[in-house]
Amino acid sequence: MTEALPQDERLLLIVEDDEAFARTLSRSFERRGYRVLHADGLDAMNELLKDHDPGYAVVDLKLKGEASGLACVQALNEHNQDMLIVVLTGYASIATAVEAVKLGACHYLAKPSNTDDIEAAFQRAGGDAEVELTARATDLKTLEWERIHETLAETGFNISETARRLGMHRRTLARKLGKQRVK
Repeated sequence: MTEALPQDERLLLIVEDDEAFARTLSRSFERRGYRVLHADGLDAMNELLKDHDPGYAVVDLKLKGEASGLACVQALNEHNQDMLIVVLTGYASIATAVEAVKLGACHYLAKPSNTDDIEAAFQRAGGDAEVELTARATDLKTLEWERIHETLAETGFNISETARRLGMHRRTLARKLGKQRVK
């Protein structure tokens, strides 16, 4: 059994495969006094966790390769249940938000989000029972969007398998994913 590493409260791990975005986010957090580590996926993240115990993590939901950000959230939570983990995604859905929180994330933010949004999410880790509930019913487009993203998460973000499970052509699914979500 390996000796437990002391947790570094001001150490932030960014798990993001977009180098430019990760670099920008890193610089912004460094200006706020954080020490920042960067991993581009699950394997690189696991290597960093051998020598470091960050207090914070920002994880992109959709990563290149076999593992999704959800697998990273699970591994981070297993490594340290006190770590504050924020999931950042351009593919937000209720299904993936619920799974991220169940796996150990303290918050889930849709892109575009900036450093202020992420830091605020770390500070709201405990939840807010006073959040205002919406009275608007869910429309058909939103339900479709949710089902697509739920299936995407189930398939590890495999577009071809998702299209097969939803009974639609791969190009149709790609077109739907490429459209901006209407709120």
